Amino acid sequence: MRRIVILWAGLAIASAVLGAAAAFETRATKLQAIKTVGIVSAIGEEMSLTRAGLTGLGNAAQSASISAWGLDELIVQQATKLLSGRFRVQPVTYRRAAFAAIKDSAIAPVNLLRSDPFKELVRSDIAPQGLDAYIVITRARSKLGNGRDVEGVGLAEYRTLLADYGLIHALYEIRIIDGKSFDVIEKRAAAPLDNTGTLRLAGPSGPVDETFGGSASSERLRAAIVDLITRSLPVTLGDMHLIEGQ
Repeated sequence: MRRIVILWAGLAIASAVLGAAAAFETRATKLQAIKTVGIVSAIGEEMSLTRAGLTGLGNAAQSASISAWGLDELIVQQATKLLSGRFRVQPVTYRRAAFAAIKDSAIAPVNLLRSDPFKELVRSDIAPQGLDAYIVITRARSKLGNGRDVEGVGLAEYRTLLADYGLIHALYEIRIIDGKSFDVIEKRAAAPLDNTGTLRLAGPSGPVDETFGGSASSERLRAAIVDLITRSLPVTLGDMHLIEGQ
């Protein structure tokens, strides 16, 4: 009986390895066939203001408009520059609000069996159609300590009995969507840039500088958010093997 169990375990491991290898080969083959891409970005119209911890759990989440910052335009420019070495990047038009309105992240385990919510948007809301692939960059979520979820661009404060911790964050995820079948070839959330701090998020973030002053219009705050994006974007695109040499 023990030998049978070991045999079945060995077969299961071998099957899993072969399945993973086949999936990688399929993804690699699809990426190799991509010549033209369009870029969509929908993360930067609003900044969230979140408090959590011992004194913040009862506070309602707040938001402030930062559309004047032009973060999505910046992201498209940066991504175009990074991807142009490998792909022919073509400008596209789309309803940014429609992409930003989707709150659920299809990366979360609870959503793995559901159809990706961006698939139909790419089919119906982007022009021109017919490119080989579309790179879709949208907000991602992370847990703030053991309290609230935070997403996208924002300021977060977490309070304990002994100290207060503040973070700025720019949480986003990237999808590569096939321009013909509209299937998601790959999706990945941007990883943390530095995990050495006391308070951590599962994405690009950094400590709040006292010079920010809590103002959504602060140029220092905008510069810090832009820094998170510009440092993390090439890393994420490289992890997805979208940049030559990665």
